[in-house]
Amino acid sequence: MVEAAQSASRMRDSRLRSFYLRIKRRPAGPYDRLRPSNPYSASKSAADMFALAYHRTYSVNVAITRCTNNFGPYQHPEKLIPKTIIRAFHDLPVPLYGSGMQMRDWIYVLDHCEALARVMEAGRPGEIYNISTGEEIPNVKVVESILEIIGKPRNLIQFVDDRPGHDRRYSLDSKKIRSELGWTPKYAFQEALKGTVKWYMENRWWWRKQASKKILDPTPWKRKW
Repeated sequence: MVEAAQSASRMRDSRLRSFYLRIKRRPAGPYDRLRPSNPYSASKSAADMFALAYHRTYSVNVAITRCTNNFGPYQHPEKLIPKTIIRAFHDLPVPLYGSGMQMRDWIYVLDHCEALARVMEAGRPGEIYNISTGEEIPNVKVVESILEIIGKPRNLIQFVDDRPGHDRRYSLDSKKIRSELGWTPKYAFQEALKGTVKWYMENRWWWRKQASKKILDPTPWKRKW
């Protein structure tokens, strides 16, 4: 991809945030040390390093973005929010990994898209921009909110074994994109979550074929694929 990008006007490498050094007290900045906790996040870290190396060596017009957890319509049913909606709709137990107290900074997909557009239009080559709302919520509260919206009882929650290499907290400092490019999130979490639940309830045709038993499995990493 970076080879092809040498003849393009702009390249943007976008990643989610699971590879920063785990920082307990403050959100991670764009140039904090990377310490991926599993092979998947390690591959994303490596891709970022390749992209930045091509910028330094060949002046490829690259900008890196790193975003917190996305949610919204058309998200694959394997992810926390759609899986919770679909399983709760069918009155199935809703799995939560470990204690359910993993902290996540959720961002609505359209806010992320707007941030990417800003970086494409005005971001500086060779720079890294974190994208986040600054509102951290434990997973258990997210699931409880979904159950309340749908009108299902909290006793559907089922605590299961934690996922291998599962990070306790994702937290990014997005002051740079806010101050340099004037981006700020527009969608409040609770209202966007209500809209997302409504979308999945009204568009079962989209997810029905994708939401197989394997995809909705409470602990999919234990299955043989």
